[in-house]
Amino acid sequence: MKYISSWKLPPNLIDSAIEKFLKTGGAPPEGVKMLGRWHGMNGTGFAISESNDPKAMYQWYAQWANVMEITVTPCVEDAEAGPILAALAKQ
Repeated sequence: MKYISSWKLPPNLIDSAIEKFLKTGGAPPEGVKMLGRWHGMNGTGFAISESNDPKAMYQWYAQWANVMEITVTPCVEDAEAGPILAALAKQ
């Protein structure tokens, strides 16, 4: 399953988040494959990751929750969403 993780750095925690990122590289735990990560110039960012282990995703979230506000959302690609939406449109 794929996940979209988005975050916002609170101004009072930016230095702590930078220090943690530089020390760890922000790598996900075992069981999570990061497909890409993007950083905005306003303290926000997002990553796309893949995992069959929700506990591993939660571990990654928990590792960063003390320095940023994070939202993790399971997602589907267009090819998966299209047939579902087409079926709903026929109802």
